[in-house]
Amino acid sequence: MRLVIARCSVDYAGRLTAHLPSAPRLILVKSDGSVAVHSDDRAYKPLNWMSPPCSLKEEDGRWTVENKAGEKLIITLEEVMLDSTHELGIDPGLIKDGVEAHLQELLADRMEVLGEGWTLIRREYMTAIGPVDILCRDAEGSTVAVEIKRRGEIDGVEQLTRYLELLNRDPLLAPVKGIFAAQQIKPQARVLAADRGIDCVVLDYDGLRGIEDDKLKLF
Repeated sequence: MRLVIARCSVDYAGRLTAHLPSAPRLILVKSDGSVAVHSDDRAYKPLNWMSPPCSLKEEDGRWTVENKAGEKLIITLEEVMLDSTHELGIDPGLIKDGVEAHLQELLADRMEVLGEGWTLIRREYMTAIGPVDILCRDAEGSTVAVEIKRRGEIDGVEQLTRYLELLNRDPLLAPVKGIFAAQQIKPQARVLAADRGIDCVVLDYDGLRGIEDDKLKLF
């Protein structure tokens, strides 16, 4: 990545025209060929940019960035205060900590957020077709199977339905109710869950970690 801090003016010529008058700015030139012009505000959003694929031509204090459509970003450099290049390497990508396994662990440790008097039977309760994320009992002593997803979609409801069919064949567990829990649940999944007699719970990940309000929304 190349970082240039310079007093410059910027002109865009393409489907429309735009002009940035002279001012100190940060110019980012990335290895993918993209060029972005930033000010010292607006968070991550550049003032103007050119997305790849594009070419950069430098001559006499003037940069011309052109894409395949013939659109041009013309940067006129008046004073360069910093010009440095850094090799960042391959980025490993964003690793999110709100994965299903962690949600399962947090919820198992805090069964009371599902309701007062709820108790855990077992995490990863094995069935013939796979493990149920959480098997627990509600305040009345009824068995409840909880399927946890980061994003709740129809296939998750179908999966829980299959688990419930098997679990309800066990006289020591039946009747077994179902809860479909996720950080966000698609409307179609809600409709299918309601049709199957399954409750939906929206999980507040930060709340489960004790960062914010620890309430769950039960629908």
